[in-house]
Amino acid sequence: MRFSALISILRSVGPVVIGISLGFTLSLLSVNWTEEACLSDGKDGEDVTLGQDGQLKGARKPNSISTVNEVESESDFEPRIVPYKQVQQSTPKKVFRAKYISTELGMRERLFVGVLTSKNTINTLGVAVNRTISHHLDTVIFFTGMRNRKVPHGMFVVAHGDERLIWNMFQNIKYILDHYINEYDWFYFVQDDAYTEADRIKDLVDHLSMDRELYLGKPEEFIGGKMEGKYCYGGFGYLLSRTLLLRLQPFLENCRNDILSARPDEWLGRCIIDYTNINCVNEYEGLEYHHYELGKNADPSKEPSEQFKRALAVHPVSDPEQMYRLHRFFTEIELQKTYDEIAKLQAEIINVSVVAYDGNRSAQWPVGINPPFEPKSRFEVLKWEHFTEEEIYLCIDGSPKCELRGVDRMDVADVIGTAMGELNKKYKPVLHLKKQQLINGYRRFDPIRGMEYTLDLQLEVVNQKGYSRSITKRVHLVRPLSRIEIIPMPYVTEATRVHIIIPLTLQDRSYVNHFLEVFASNAFETSENAILTFLFIYDPVEAQQVNQNDIFASVKTQINVYEHKYPTVKIPWISVKTETPSQIKYMDIISKKHPVDTLFFLANVNTNISPEFLNRCRMNSINNWQVFFPIHFQDFNPDVAYHNQQHPVTVDMVKEAGHFDRRSFEEACFYNSDYMVTRTRMVADVQENEEILETLDIYEMFVKYSGLHVFRAVEPALHQQYRYQECNPRLSEDIYHRCVQSNMEGVGSRSQLAMLLFEQEQGNST
Repeated sequence: MRFSALISILRSVGPVVIGISLGFTLSLLSVNWTEEACLSDGKDGEDVTLGQDGQLKGARKPNSISTVNEVESESDFEPRIVPYKQVQQSTPKKVFRAKYISTELGMRERLFVGVLTSKNTINTLGVAVNRTISHHLDTVIFFTGMRNRKVPHGMFVVAHGDERLIWNMFQNIKYILDHYINEYDWFYFVQDDAYTEADRIKDLVDHLSMDRELYLGKPEEFIGGKMEGKYCYGGFGYLLSRTLLLRLQPFLENCRNDILSARPDEWLGRCIIDYTNINCVNEYEGLEYHHYELGKNADPSKEPSEQFKRALAVHPVSDPEQMYRLHRFFTEIELQKTYDEIAKLQAEIINVSVVAYDGNRSAQWPVGINPPFEPKSRFEVLKWEHFTEEEIYLCIDGSPKCELRGVDRMDVADVIGTAMGELNKKYKPVLHLKKQQLINGYRRFDPIRGMEYTLDLQLEVVNQKGYSRSITKRVHLVRPLSRIEIIPMPYVTEATRVHIIIPLTLQDRSYVNHFLEVFASNAFETSENAILTFLFIYDPVEAQQVNQNDIFASVKTQINVYEHKYPTVKIPWISVKTETPSQIKYMDIISKKHPVDTLFFLANVNTNISPEFLNRCRMNSINNWQVFFPIHFQDFNPDVAYHNQQHPVTVDMVKEAGHFDRRSFEEACFYNSDYMVTRTRMVADVQENEEILETLDIYEMFVKYSGLHVFRAVEPALHQQYRYQECNPRLSEDIYHRCVQSNMEGVGSRSQLAMLLFEQEQGNST
């Protein structure tokens, strides 16, 4: 019993005793190792430092005891002065970053197209090729030997200065290797007497791997048949891969010196075969290069061959008219193919919508078009416009009814015609429908999907037996928004200096003081990059008395005051004598006194000019591209807008205070070079009728003679005070009518005028 009791005690206490003993033993061993490390000579220890006196000192560890004198050890921590040595800073290397991400990542475009043309055909067949393929492809360059003096507009032409065909082909390949080999994966060459279906060649390239050494086209035997292999006939075009051209690049000079040939396509084929051992093929991995040889004076619409309809290239094309007929034929084929794909997708959407949560309701009408806009509040509800074939019941000027004309009339006629076509397509041949009249029409613009229409049509229905009756049918149509396209624009900057031209007549003198106050605060005090120029317009009588009684003497005094107040500012003026003030006449004088790259802003003395607008003038006026005619905000007559009220000091831009004067074309931003070119084009008409200079304004001149983009838009930053303007009856009827309409619409809003009439009638009745 005692032995068993002892065993049980040892079992419980034994592990504790063994653990304590083992712990003491390991602690003693670790103390011995630490002391050896501290007392070592520094050869084997890692934690050793070199003191200032050159002696080796062991780094102290938490469980070690320092055996060095405390004074010596503390000397390591005493502050000391380290002499300053200037570091020679090397010039940092300039880091080059590519302009585009695609360049830095090594991304390339897929297809480059080179058109082989000549001096004799570039203005005929070359222009036809450019018009049929350039808007489908990213890069189209025309290669020729000798350049004409006048290059057709919109074409990139590279001339080598020699008419030798082989030399030109060599230069073509060399030019591509020097300029475009790192930007494109595939290079397509075609003659200008061949029609190329651009979308099909793009589709072919998209299915080819970029790392293949490929020479694709219509294979031909070499002349004489002695040489093995086949070259690609140039008439139908041929496709070269980038990897093939890179492999050929070291041997291009050898080809020029060693290979003799009469045809450039045969020379290139021999060069490729000799140095790369690659033959021309018309099929690769199931993708075939379809081509078709067109007969003389052939009509594309009468070609029954399926091979013709599948062709990538058609050759030969005899004249530009035949090129355009081919383009129309193949465009109609691609368009019908697109319509078939749309119908197929619509059918698939309808089939899938059956199993959707909402059933067939989940498929919006029309199928594939965005669902209608859902307003979040009553203020966002889209309004419907009611119309008939002759009138519309919501006008731009706020009138309840006006005549349907212009693009609105064309829009309604097109919608009715489309509705009748779709109805007859649906019910033929059982029924034939004829429009009798449009009972009601409704339309609204949905910003998400497009223009929506609802038509109530009175129709005559005729069956196959000839019986007819009149019915009323309601139809719904949508004119969907097309794909948004970004239009490239030339680069402009806000650093351009603006020359502001302010014409002044005798009646304008009283407005100069307010104009200068506003302009000084907006431009002189902010050092705006603009020059203000006054144009003093005298009639013949006033001009004769200028020395005795200058009508603009007070204005010139004000100008001197502002020049003295702002020493860095100079305000030039120009004096003009004329019986009939005309924008074109006095701009002829101003244009000759300024460089061709001058940016003009033609304004009115009532206009409040702000820096914000001047920046928009710079951005919207593009040399040799676009002129800008802003629509200013015109204040109403304060006696009408604030009847029986105190006139405000500042006018807010609200509909009760004024309106955007769409009838006014006085303000204009344009470059002097554009004005001079446009003015030159109207010389012939001026010689026939000199009065045209007085009857036309700057706006009509640019619209009729310039060919530039005439950009006209509302401009909130351009504010004009109310003023009744004198309308010159010697101007054209349209300009005079616009002036009268502007005066009438600038008096006040319809509600304000109606309230005045109501008060007047009440006063008369009492």
